[in-house]
Amino acid sequence: MGHKLQQSHHHHSVAVKVNEQMGTKRGYTFIQSNRAWLPKFLLLWVMVMAFMSTRIYKNMDDDNKVRRREVLSSMCDQRARMLQDQFSVSVNHVHALAILVSTFHYYKNPSAIDQETFAEYTARTAFERPLLSGVAYAERVVLSERERFERQHGWTIKTMQREPSPIRDEYAPVIFSQETVSYIESLDMMSGEEDQENILRARATGKAVLTSPFRLLGSHHLGVVLTFPVYKSKLPPRPTVEERIDATAGYLGGAFDVESLVENLLGQLAGNQAILVNVYDITNSSDPLIMYGHQNQDGDLALLHESKLDFGDPFRKHQMICRYLQKAPTSWTALTTAFLFSVICLLVGYILYGAAIHIVKVEDDFHEMQELKVRAEAADVAKSQFLATVSHEIRTPMNGILGMLALLLDTELSSTQRDYAQTAQVCGKALIALINEVLDRAKIEAGKLELEAVPFDLRSILDDVLSLFSEKSRNKGIELGVFVSDKVPETVMGDPGRFRQIITNLVGNSVKFTERGHIFVKVQLAENTKPIVVSKAETCLNGGSDEGVKLSGARQFKTLSGYEAADERNSWDSFKHLVADEELGYDASVNMTVSDEASTSVTLMVSVEDTGIGIPLIAQDRVFAPFMQADSSTSRNYGGTGIGLSISKCLVELMGGHISFISRPQVGSTFSFTAVFGRSKKASLCDKKKSNAEDLPSGFRGLKALLVDGKPVRAALTRYHLKRLGILVEVASSVKIAASACGKNGSSCGSKIQPDIILVEKDSWLSAEDGGSSLQMLDCKQNGHIFKLPKMILLATNVTNAELEKAKAAGFADTVIMKPMRASMVAACLQQVLGIGKKRQPGKDILNGSSVLRSLLCGKKILVVDDNLINRRVAAGALKKFGAAVECAESGKAALKLLQLPHCFDACFMDIQMPEMDGFEATRQIRMMESRENEQMNGDIDEGSTGKCEWHVPILAMTADVIHATYDKCLKCGMDGYVSKPFEEENLYQAVAKFFKAKPISDTQ
Repeated sequence: MGHKLQQSHHHHSVAVKVNEQMGTKRGYTFIQSNRAWLPKFLLLWVMVMAFMSTRIYKNMDDDNKVRRREVLSSMCDQRARMLQDQFSVSVNHVHALAILVSTFHYYKNPSAIDQETFAEYTARTAFERPLLSGVAYAERVVLSERERFERQHGWTIKTMQREPSPIRDEYAPVIFSQETVSYIESLDMMSGEEDQENILRARATGKAVLTSPFRLLGSHHLGVVLTFPVYKSKLPPRPTVEERIDATAGYLGGAFDVESLVENLLGQLAGNQAILVNVYDITNSSDPLIMYGHQNQDGDLALLHESKLDFGDPFRKHQMICRYLQKAPTSWTALTTAFLFSVICLLVGYILYGAAIHIVKVEDDFHEMQELKVRAEAADVAKSQFLATVSHEIRTPMNGILGMLALLLDTELSSTQRDYAQTAQVCGKALIALINEVLDRAKIEAGKLELEAVPFDLRSILDDVLSLFSEKSRNKGIELGVFVSDKVPETVMGDPGRFRQIITNLVGNSVKFTERGHIFVKVQLAENTKPIVVSKAETCLNGGSDEGVKLSGARQFKTLSGYEAADERNSWDSFKHLVADEELGYDASVNMTVSDEASTSVTLMVSVEDTGIGIPLIAQDRVFAPFMQADSSTSRNYGGTGIGLSISKCLVELMGGHISFISRPQVGSTFSFTAVFGRSKKASLCDKKKSNAEDLPSGFRGLKALLVDGKPVRAALTRYHLKRLGILVEVASSVKIAASACGKNGSSCGSKIQPDIILVEKDSWLSAEDGGSSLQMLDCKQNGHIFKLPKMILLATNVTNAELEKAKAAGFADTVIMKPMRASMVAACLQQVLGIGKKRQPGKDILNGSSVLRSLLCGKKILVVDDNLINRRVAAGALKKFGAAVECAESGKAALKLLQLPHCFDACFMDIQMPEMDGFEATRQIRMMESRENEQMNGDIDEGSTGKCEWHVPILAMTADVIHATYDKCLKCGMDGYVSKPFEEENLYQAVAKFFKAKPISDTQ
């Protein structure tokens, strides 16, 4: 040990010296080496910043101009769009009025429209035409009909100057008019040059046409007239111009006061004073006619925006031109920003210059701090290495003690001697566990703890952990149960040892701090759960307002044991939804495998709930701190180092998850964590299913069971274990209901099966009014058919001899299924009760395991290499126990001599840490020696020969510290695997089964 510590200290000292030399050889920094250039750098900095400030001002000013142009464009387009939309609405209403005149004046005989009707209708519907100053209808009159027309209406057709119209081929006198334009009645629209052109185009095209801008009669405002043709008969589908002219009966016109129209529109918009608007008729592009606005040069003439206007007349083209009323203001924001930027840059330059002046002194301080930092890091590494080395050196004699105790327990001892030896073995294992925890913490702090990625059965690990605490939970009368969702894959990829360590720590703490109630382990997919946060004072107080103070005897909660729990999500109200999902998808695991083939990982949520003493509020913030207990009294009453939860938190984070808890003093705690596992490959999954099929017998598939349990959560857990064996289960909440379910005439209370077995919880049986005798008095005939009475089995956490005798008298089987339930244990009990398969005898598993190892190792010559005499004796004794011939070597050099080719050894167990030559170096030299010999031997064999001779002795690493001897490092140096000291049958079998074939047991005896 002293040699190893000196060697470690020597390497550490060398590392520190190298680091110090690297620090002292460091050259000057850039600032130190260019100190004379600092003023020039400052001047260059000022010039560059001045240039950048100018660029910033220009860019911001350009951006303001672009935004000003965009705002003008948006405002102009908005006004043009609104004017155009309102104009189109008015055009549509005028068109509708033209159709109305055509329908009711010409298609009706006699006409349904006269001047009074037209005036009243147009006055009432004037709100639909807000842009029109008035509408009027002019009838088409030819010269031959003029005299008759004038006699009919009692007035003479007049021109626009209100003089009698001269003789012409055709007239268009106004016969109907809105009251606002009644002054144009009897005026001939054909006498006006603009109106005549409008009328001729309207009847030729059949569409709405507009005049050019002119001064309207009455208002003298600029405006335009819209004209629609009115037909006296229906037109063919595709009429010609001549057909349109012949069918024309008159013309409906509307006057638009453009100036008033645009004024009203601009008055409705916000910011109407910000821009100037001009509307033009640009039909003649060389001579545009202004319709609204002034030709003055006011406003910002540098920025104009043109928006097209479409008033529905394809012959006429209109345009709106907008400009700002005020010129662009000075961009004070750009000026201020550029100025502030320059000031800030000058300040930064000054600060940098001042910092550079003092950089030499700072660099000296920095070098000094670097040296101190290197020394501190080296000290931390030395601490971790020292702790790991000392822990290993402590484990080595402890493994010798445990190994010798194991060999001692295999001999014939008196009961007192066996008790002493077993007590010493338990204490030694506890010390080894503590050393492992301290070593794990050191590895975690050093960042050297790595996780395996191997396929494993999560459900089997949970069963194994529960079996570790089964005796303690029974002695305390605690319900200890586990439930795994069917949606959780049968096999996952991960580190089974570290997962077992987390579960063992959490369940161990729960068993330690719980005196009544239950401990409930639940596993499900993380996406099916709600996030859990660490409970604070509010959570702890709110949960127990009026129920938390009541004892379990006064109130029964819907939990596993009936005691109140800290987290209500594991109560039946929440748990039943998960159970319902399991029942709907019985083969959910297969479905999940098929549906999630593309998924390479699965995130699981594991919760451990207990009804123990809880965690005080003041201690909840330091629960995961290493070497911390809730308080001193807890440490004295319950013991422990306080490192388990800290290690569990680190392991959970390494698994890509998060751990949290909810705790309420004197109620209990619920620790929950998530972990990310890989999905096992198909080949591994098939192999694992085969192994599971061997562990859990298939002879129970198809059996029907009736479970009597008044607590639904506990019933769901029992049903989960029975379903793993393939048993169909019906649940009854009381003995009375169960008796009626199996009563006469086949009547049942919802039960659809005739049970082969009846399982009854002890408290449900004891609380029955008739003591459970109703189950004993079942008739063996139902509907005339004779059936076999089902076996009745009692389920109990603990049972006294008096209760057992009473149960037998009530008709229960001699075998009682004891809690906590595990699938393998339930299967063994059912085999014994039902006589299915081979009955499991006490100690048979160990005997079978020893027999298998004996069949593998018997007659094999094995070399054990270890520098510690006690370890050599322990290893030799363990291997000789199984019939192997063992030879020992005390160093790697001695092993090389014994393994010189040819040799007669079948395997070699090699210690890793040995003086002069460690196990890794010895293995490398052995492999090199074998490789040279194999090349020489295979080179002498003819090419036509089918067989080749190779030397390769299996080398298994022996170590008391499996963390240092990682599997990858063993493989890298040529080893075939490793076994931990002291030898355990399961680990030893897994190691040697890869290289040796079993012989018949009869031959080995």
